[in-house]
Amino acid sequence: MSFNGTYEKELTFQADRRRATVEFIKIVSDLWYDKSIEIVLFRNQLIDRNVSEILNLHEYAGEFVQKPISIFDSVEIVQAIQSLDIPPAKLDIGKLTYEFHLEDQQHSDAKAFISDKLKDAFKNEEIQPKDVVLYGFGRIGRLVARELMTRTGKGAQLRLRAIVTRGSVNATVLEKRASLLRNDSVHGDFCGTVVADIENEALIINGTTVKIISANAPEDIDYTTYGINNALIIDNTGAFRDKEALTRLLSSNGASKVLLTAPGKGIPNIVHGVNHLENNPDEIDIFSAASCTTNAITPILKAMEDSYGVVSGHLETIHAYTNDQNLVDNFHNKYRRGRAAALNMVITETGAGKAVSKALPSLEGKLTSNAIRVPVPNGSLAILSLNLEKETSLDSINTIMKKYALEGDLVEQIKYELSDELVSSDIVGSSAPSIYDSKATIVREDGKNAILYIWYDNEYGYSHQVIRLAKYISKVRRFTYY
Repeated sequence: MSFNGTYEKELTFQADRRRATVEFIKIVSDLWYDKSIEIVLFRNQLIDRNVSEILNLHEYAGEFVQKPISIFDSVEIVQAIQSLDIPPAKLDIGKLTYEFHLEDQQHSDAKAFISDKLKDAFKNEEIQPKDVVLYGFGRIGRLVARELMTRTGKGAQLRLRAIVTRGSVNATVLEKRASLLRNDSVHGDFCGTVVADIENEALIINGTTVKIISANAPEDIDYTTYGINNALIIDNTGAFRDKEALTRLLSSNGASKVLLTAPGKGIPNIVHGVNHLENNPDEIDIFSAASCTTNAITPILKAMEDSYGVVSGHLETIHAYTNDQNLVDNFHNKYRRGRAAALNMVITETGAGKAVSKALPSLEGKLTSNAIRVPVPNGSLAILSLNLEKETSLDSINTIMKKYALEGDLVEQIKYELSDELVSSDIVGSSAPSIYDSKATIVREDGKNAILYIWYDNEYGYSHQVIRLAKYISKVRRFTYY
């Protein structure tokens, strides 16, 4: 075939792929808004993705499982899902497509395959939606709000009903709050609409009213006056850090559970996927989602502890600067953090090394830790140097991490990164709290020491962990197939 003939054939194929992707996007949207069925691709969100993004995710999926994952196959699978009366669920189209090819001789067609794979979905009890109140509206609060409102669907799970802030609620304040939610210098524009409702002291987000409540103390609020009942309060202020203080948030009429988006004292510190099942929401009212760094390293440490045994180790986190640091040199209560954040690398402390043991008790006293804040606004890197009980190799560790990223309890937490060109800006927007850099791992010749590089979006990835834990606490987790 001539070069021109090959080129024309390629153009035709690309056009067919893009048309198939448009059909895929439509079915994914219909499943979400009509049936509360969320489709993901190896844990990557697909709602509000464009054609090129969907195709790129398919390329990653194929490389990840080392078998072609075609958009045409994905369309066939989602069509089968759409044709069946499946209750609300969260389904990984990458895993389903991969297994469909592996088992192509066992089922007559895609519909029969899906019926078999998802038969357990019909055993789940009906979900009762949960009202959510964000107490504070900073970096994490706004990202959680974005995700909750983007994925509201039919409102069958978490329903963001109100945001509590300090100070007066007037036209200027509401417009500023709306603008900060709508536009973000790191994460880009919100894929939706945000309108300030001055008369009702609310934000209209994607057409849904979210009340803005002004309060100087949680005891001053009666949520039931706003039609909010039995609510989960997600505290983003950092002002309440122990059980006694957080109990104040439960004193509000209409509040039933509290989730702290920081490490807490005297309450369960949870890394979702690792130890959430050890803490029963029927018996516990106050939870902590730990820190972003703890969420980044704990899933990886669990994989290493279970596979090889950890004798001891050191964590060094290269962390983006935060609002706690000074923009220019000025007085600060903590050492070094008073120097200009965007101009300096700043050595400071992190409690993540000790905090890991709250989720993995077997690591108590085994890890030391420190942190270096660096001049990037988001995107961090944890470096783990681990002394191991069992000998290992680079290939062995990579195989283990790929297995944990593909199946089991940590598939939402661990992303296996294949690129040897990865830099910090590339991981911004990743919903996985732990991004394992397979190309950077180092293993000592005797196989008893490994150095692992774990990237994490310290804002977005952590916010997704908060939402996962919120769903568990609220008992609104749908059937999932990963």
